[in-house]
Amino acid sequence: MCFFLLLISVCLHADEINLYSFNTGSFVYHLTGNYGQYNEFFDNKFMSVERKFSEDSKYSALIGTMNNSFGDRCIALGLRRDWIQWDSNWVFKGVYGYTGEFFFDAFKHCGDEGSYNDFKKVTGVGFSPYIYHAFQYNFTSYFGVETGIIIPSVFVVSVQWSFR
Repeated sequence: MCFFLLLISVCLHADEINLYSFNTGSFVYHLTGNYGQYNEFFDNKFMSVERKFSEDSKYSALIGTMNNSFGDRCIALGLRRDWIQWDSNWVFKGVYGYTGEFFFDAFKHCGDEGSYNDFKKVTGVGFSPYIYHAFQYNFTSYFGVETGIIIPSVFVVSVQWSFR
């Protein structure tokens, strides 16, 4: 993953750097019936790189990696939409994505359990669609904290580092 982040940073043009952000530090908690069987708290090891489509765009794309609820490494690909942005540094956003298997060996067990495995039985690829809505507060133009829900019942707190 470090190599991936280094590669992206080398490819950036100085005038485009303000379009990028790095998301990390996710705390997750299953709100329904976790009796020790799910990966929680900071054990998901989520990190992603996000790029806005343009300086004033409400959309951005992200790519990252995480451990799913069963502790298996998955790739995360998504589209972010800022639905509402207030002048007071608050943003209501949605992230809609694919979390699952990918052709690298590191991601081959993502579809072994749970809903990931259910999709694998039907499609041949282990994944789970993620629908995430959150409120983000930007303390500065470089640092924000968000909290939200991955539908149907996973509570998330995460940190976003922006390059502006």
